[in-house]
Amino acid sequence: MALTPLTALSPLDGRYHNRLAALRDIFSEYALVRERVGVELAWLQALAAEPGIAEVPPFSQPTVAQLDELAAKFSEADGAQVKAIEAKTNHDVKAVEYFLREKLAGNREVMKVAEFIHFACTSEDINNLAYARMLSRARDKVLLPALDQIIEKLAGLAHELAEATMLARTHGQPASPTTMGKEFANIAHRLARARDGIAAVRLLGKMNGAVGNYNAHVAAYPGVDWEKLARAFVEGFGLEFNPYTIQIEPHDALAELLDAYARANAVLIDLDRDAWGYIALGYFRQKVTAGEVGSSTMPHKVNPIDFENSEGNLGVANALLRHMSEKLPVSRWQRDLTDSTVLRNVGVALGHVLLGYDSCLKGLQKLDADRARMAGDLEQAWEVLAEPIQTVMRRYGMTGGYEQLMDLTRGREGVTRDALHAFIKGLGAIPDAEKKRLLALTPTTYIGKAADLAKKI
Repeated sequence: MALTPLTALSPLDGRYHNRLAALRDIFSEYALVRERVGVELAWLQALAAEPGIAEVPPFSQPTVAQLDELAAKFSEADGAQVKAIEAKTNHDVKAVEYFLREKLAGNREVMKVAEFIHFACTSEDINNLAYARMLSRARDKVLLPALDQIIEKLAGLAHELAEATMLARTHGQPASPTTMGKEFANIAHRLARARDGIAAVRLLGKMNGAVGNYNAHVAAYPGVDWEKLARAFVEGFGLEFNPYTIQIEPHDALAELLDAYARANAVLIDLDRDAWGYIALGYFRQKVTAGEVGSSTMPHKVNPIDFENSEGNLGVANALLRHMSEKLPVSRWQRDLTDSTVLRNVGVALGHVLLGYDSCLKGLQKLDADRARMAGDLEQAWEVLAEPIQTVMRRYGMTGGYEQLMDLTRGREGVTRDALHAFIKGLGAIPDAEKKRLLALTPTTYIGKAADLAKKI
C-alpha cells in the first residue's frame, strides 16, 4: 500500500494533511536532516574563522558561497541521500557527516580539512541546535501568528458584542448579568498573556562535546578559548548559550516552551467549551456553509464541530506536551536515549496545537449572535437583582438585607419585577432617590462596567 494522505497511519499526515503544510516543512524528517546539515556547515565555517586553529585556514569566498548554498538549498533528494547513508551506518548524525564529505568531494579546499567536519562534536551538539532552530521557526512563523489571529478575532467580538447583555451563569445557575463582549474580552486578555509566555521563552543551545566539558576540544587545541567560541556559535543562531550541560542540552527551556503552549491551550479549551455551551443555549447561531451536512439522518442539524474539533486536538496536544515537558529534562547520568524518540514527536504535538488553533478560529468566524435570545433569558431572571438591592441596603445600614432577599428569591421560580418593586418600595430607610434608582434597574441594565471593559480590550 502506497503512503498517501488516504493511507497514512497518523491523521496529521492523512485527514489533516493539507492544514499542516507549514509545520511539515519544519518538523518532518527531511526538515530535521536539513537543520543538521546547516549546523554542521556553520560549525565548519566557525572553525575556519578561529585563528587558533591553523589547520583550517579561512575559506575563500567561492567556498563560503558553496557551503551557504548547500545549507540554503538542501533538497529532498539530498535528504534521501542522507537516509541512504544512514541505512548503512545506522546512525543519523554520522550519516550527515558522510553526506557532506561526498557532497563536497569536488571542493579541494574543503577536502583538505574534511576531518574537521563534525570536529570534536557529539551528535547532541548538532541535534540540540537543530531542534532549537526548528522550534524557534515554528513558534515565530506559524504558531504565534495563528494564535494572534484568534486573539484579534476575540477582541473584535468583544467590541462588537460589548453591549450584548446576557445572563451569566455560575455553577450553571443564573448569576449577575454580563455582556457577551465582556466574556470574549476575558478570554482575549487571558490568551494574550499566555501568548506572551510562549514568546518569552528563550531556547538554549550548547556546543561542548560528549559530556559538556570540551574534553576533545582541549585535547586537540588547548590554546583555543572553546567556551567563547561555542557561546558565539550558539548565539549566532539566535539562541541563549547554556554553559553547563551533560551530553545533551538538558531541555529545561524546551520544557518551559511546551508548558507555555499547554497553558495557552487550556485557555482555548475553556473558550471551546463555553462557545459550545452558548450555541446550545441559542445565544449564537452558526453561519451555514452551502452544501455542508450536519447529520447523516437529521437534516436540520448545524453542529458546533469546529469547537469540538479544537477541544479534541488541544486535548491530545496537551497530553503530549505535558508528557514531554516532564520527561525531557530527565536523563540518566550524563545521558540516555529516551529523549531522542520523544523529541521526534514534538512536531506531532505542535501539529495538534495548530489544528486546535485553526478549528477554534473557524468556529469563531461562524458565530452569529442572537441578542434577542440573550435578552429573553434575562427577562426571565429578575431574581438576579436581589444582589444590588441587598448591597444598597447594606450601604444605608439596614440589617438583614441579605437574608430578606434570600427568603424572597432563593430557590423560587418566577420571581417577578412586581414582587421586587414591592419589596423596594417598602424599604423605609433608603432615600427616595436611591429607591428610584433601584426601581429603574432591570436585569438588562444591571451589568456594572461590563460594556466599558469589553470595549477597552
